[in-house]
Amino acid sequence: MDIQKLKYFHTTAQLEHITRSAEILHISQPSLTQAIHSLEGELGVPLFQRQGRKVSLTEYGRYLKQRLDVLLPEFDYLAVEMDELKRTVTKTVKLNILAASSFVINTIMEYKKKNSDVIFDFEQNELKYNCDILITTNGLKLDNERKYLRRCVKKEKIYLAVPKDSQYAEASSIELSAVKDESFIMLSNTRLFGVICNKFCSIAGFYPKILFESDSPTAVQNIISMGAGIAFWPEYSWGKLHNKNLALVSISEPVCQRDLIVELHERHPNSIYAEDFYNFLLKKL
Repeated sequence: MDIQKLKYFHTTAQLEHITRSAEILHISQPSLTQAIHSLEGELGVPLFQRQGRKVSLTEYGRYLKQRLDVLLPEFDYLAVEMDELKRTVTKTVKLNILAASSFVINTIMEYKKKNSDVIFDFEQNELKYNCDILITTNGLKLDNERKYLRRCVKKEKIYLAVPKDSQYAEASSIELSAVKDESFIMLSNTRLFGVICNKFCSIAGFYPKILFESDSPTAVQNIISMGAGIAFWPEYSWGKLHNKNLALVSISEPVCQRDLIVELHERHPNSIYAEDFYNFLLKKL
């Protein structure tokens, strides 16, 4: 059913006059009459009773007018809503964050200070690539055939966070095996970073003694800040260490690092901010 014909009918139903309706609609009287006849043919019922140029509504016509009184304003507003949705979608940056989530969130907050109308939509899904930017690391079983527009791989060094009064605090670097008897604060194996850190310990010839374990990076960082044990600290993912009671120590053996991989993907519709945020993200690494 043609929306234009319904609008023609609705105007005529309000005025109950063919000539005045045609003038308001800026169409010829024959064109208006033809449109109404066509609509009546589609519906299979008469909508008007004609009395020369003046018309009155039939029972069917009154019902259709009542329905259109509600529906037509919705149709008119639909175009406005779609236009607003288009602006929202193009301002949205979709992120799939599979690594360095704390770092990415902090970068988002900094970026929004200068770009207040940008919208960030993020998730953590290893099987989904319908995003503008994918942040991941080595060790995830991802689709190596996935396509991307640009890709940056950054080596992320992993330190040990130790109490300031620890015997290791002043060392320029230590071997990981030197702390095999210490109590560790760890991310659990449900998080990839926890798996990686356990692997480093295994290479060094020991299994860490767990003082506290969680799948929340925030919880682990909070416990570290209390100086209750030692912990692995990823350089970019967790950022600078601001607690004066702790120190970061380099690990000389084994080499403790991982790849942070940032990819810019093509998504439809395109985000006007995606590439700019991608570049901003790389500057922070």
